[in-house]
Amino acid sequence: MIVNLLLVGLGLVILLFAGDSLVKGAVNLALRVGIPALIVSLTIVAFGTSAPELLVSVKAILDGAPGLALGNVVGSNSESDTRHSFIQMMVATVLFITLAAIFGGYAWVQGLILLAGLAFMLGHAFRASMRHRKFGKDVEGDEIEELEGADPDLAWWKIILFLILGLVGLPLGANLLVENATEIARTIGVSETVIGLTLVAVGTSLPELATTVMAAYRRQTDVVLGNVIGSNLFNLLGIIGVAALVGRIPVDPQMLRFDMLVMFAASLLLAPFVFKGWHMGRVWGAAFVALYVLYTVLVVAL
Repeated sequence: MIVNLLLVGLGLVILLFAGDSLVKGAVNLALRVGIPALIVSLTIVAFGTSAPELLVSVKAILDGAPGLALGNVVGSNSESDTRHSFIQMMVATVLFITLAAIFGGYAWVQGLILLAGLAFMLGHAFRASMRHRKFGKDVEGDEIEELEGADPDLAWWKIILFLILGLVGLPLGANLLVENATEIARTIGVSETVIGLTLVAVGTSLPELATTVMAAYRRQTDVVLGNVIGSNLFNLLGIIGVAALVGRIPVDPQMLRFDMLVMFAASLLLAPFVFKGWHMGRVWGAAFVALYVLYTVLVVAL
């Protein structure tokens, strides 16, 4: 089991570095071929930073462990119009839970519904950003500077190297993580879903966690909330949407009765900070961490 834990850690490290490498390569390639920074930020960066979750979920389904795929997403969800984005996130959460309650899981039809929801929200974000640019100044240069991994002077060979490292590293890391996480679940006698809700969910969320911590350190409140909301939206609609096209993802009744309701309640806890402007200081941070620890203990105990 110690070897499995070490290999899970190695898989996570590979996923993190490969995801970062893929984002850097894709961002700079897109900018080099003339794709606007706005489009890159709404698509490539959003999809790239969630690549670890996506690869892990798809690999889990192919390996016959759909509970790990679903647990990975549900466990991970625990300057922009933050209020509007928050409403979108809550709508996506309700849609996600409703589909599970009605159909007992996610097949290709439900996957297409989720992906359609993601496409609608991305389209809305693009139109809103275009309106902002139309009535404001040309901020393309500023947008390029703000893009994660953007470097206008990056050499072509480096762009290609980043892409290769990302495309090779992601499936390799996902394979190590899924196979060894599944083995750990069998060894300690818990389900793949529990491992997905805890170990895998925390590990694959490290990129978003790092970004959020740095934004909080710089006192960029909108970035903190925006990163959490954006990550939740893509996890619910994009990752499960794509994974459901690969194979059916059944939902355990226990997850529907408990974990998904906890996910909804956790999202709802952000409402006062979004609409009332509450300050999220150390006390609230400690409270949220304590709630997550309590949830983890309950998941393992149940």
